[in-house]
Amino acid sequence: MTEAWGPDDDRPRKMAGPVRVRVPAKINLHLGVGPLRDDGYHELNTVYHAISLFDEVTARSGDTLSLTMEGEGAGQLALDDSNLVIRAARALAAHGRVPAHARLHLRKQIPLAGGLAGGSADAAATLIACDALWGLGMSRDDLAVVGAGLGSDVPFLLYGGTALGTGHGEAVSPVLARPATWHWIVAVADGGLATPEVYRELDKLREGSWPPAPLGAADELLAALRQRDPEVLGAVLANDLQPAALSLRPALADVIKAGYDAGAVAGIVSGSGPTCVFLATDAGHAESVAAGLRAAGVCRDAQPARGPMPGARIV
Repeated sequence: MTEAWGPDDDRPRKMAGPVRVRVPAKINLHLGVGPLRDDGYHELNTVYHAISLFDEVTARSGDTLSLTMEGEGAGQLALDDSNLVIRAARALAAHGRVPAHARLHLRKQIPLAGGLAGGSADAAATLIACDALWGLGMSRDDLAVVGAGLGSDVPFLLYGGTALGTGHGEAVSPVLARPATWHWIVAVADGGLATPEVYRELDKLREGSWPPAPLGAADELLAALRQRDPEVLGAVLANDLQPAALSLRPALADVIKAGYDAGAVAGIVSGSGPTCVFLATDAGHAESVAAGLRAAGVCRDAQPARGPMPGARIV
């Protein structure tokens, strides 16, 4: 097990005062997308990786359920029952048979609709925060069951680290690789891409005369992680959703080219996009690639990050 999956994570905790939880963004080092299932989901075979770009959720006692926010998406993100923070609090309250009473505040740095699972991260943070605030004492595994009903990425973001995701992404198991720190650059785009739209575009491309070949299992990626060599890992980064994201947002090809021109080991669209992530050899190299991307003017921002990071944690 990695540190992010340690046994201490499952000890019941009860917090008397405000509870602040920090949660990382995720990237997909491998994202194999199978055919559409009868339940409306695609079968996935993915390797999740949590990186050092964080949102924070703070939970305080209240007489009702309310949400405020600051940072990325403030003024754009609805704060009503459509928000995954509110939905997570209500789902946990129903599961624990307690009133859904909390004053929640979201401090957001993960871009909206960016392919980094920001909404799922916020749901995971809310589950941890409200569990502690309400004294439910639920294990992380039990919270993951609640989280799976909210979104495919939520269970992983409760655990963090690097993990294999199967099913529609909700069945998560840790990747047992030798400890290593990987250095990334996150190139943030202007505007977002709706995940359902990207999946629909992939289905459309696969029905065409030149369908992109599906990736399948993640064996090569898992083997590369064990070698701890950025060049080896970079050679096997892959994402079935990338052709669909590029089809919907052709300018992403310029972002990927600019990352390579700036010296990145490898580059890939993150999840459903439009964020792109690039692999570097070390922290200094990541800073250099980020500076090159910013100078190229092809993205809203470029930030160095590292992984793997633990999942949602009380701070």
